[in-house]
Amino acid sequence: MSESTKFPDWVTAVENLPTRPDVPCPDEPFDWEAINATPVIDETAWVAPRAVVTGRVRLAARSSVWYGCVLRGDGAYIEVGEETNVQDSSILHIDYDIPCILGNRVTLGHRAIVHASEVKDGAMIAIGATVLSRCVVGAGAIVAAGAVVLEGTTIPPHTLWAGCPAKQIKELTESQRSRLAHTYQHYVNLSAAYLAKFGRSHIDELLENASASIDRLHG
Repeated sequence: MSESTKFPDWVTAVENLPTRPDVPCPDEPFDWEAINATPVIDETAWVAPRAVVTGRVRLAARSSVWYGCVLRGDGAYIEVGEETNVQDSSILHIDYDIPCILGNRVTLGHRAIVHASEVKDGAMIAIGATVLSRCVVGAGAIVAAGAVVLEGTTIPPHTLWAGCPAKQIKELTESQRSRLAHTYQHYVNLSAAYLAKFGRSHIDELLENASASIDRLHG
């Protein structure tokens, strides 16, 4: 684990960590323990078949990760909060020592990217938007479709940002805030329905394969 990263309680040391491999660029740090970590997935969370969830990742209750998504927790950590949805073909990634955190009831639209940033409760990152490293998206804010939020940007709560680079367009009205507060509910219902239809055997297999890979390395 990176000594500069403050880890939440769910992050624990990997038992029986395989021997760290020799790498071509030894002066460039990488987190071997994160690469070997097994994701933590709540029993009520939905992960679509063939979505990639690997490394130091936690999915909280009633969260959902949809088809074609990649959540690659091979450094710091990725955390997806309760009732948060990560829609089809979206990407979550980290920096070596900076996590990627989605709060509770966040909506991440299709093909959105959040890299080593924090998205607070109830916010929306719309279709095809990109949030670059070290950003903070405030609670209940909206990043519009196709927007690019530059590194280190802080977006105030309950504001709309759009463009490339993204800039604040306006503050959300009470009516818009109310509508946004309900957007996550559709995906909470969908995830429950998909779990009922498909079960979670493929999710259990994902977790078993993550653990088995360590055993194979020890082989």
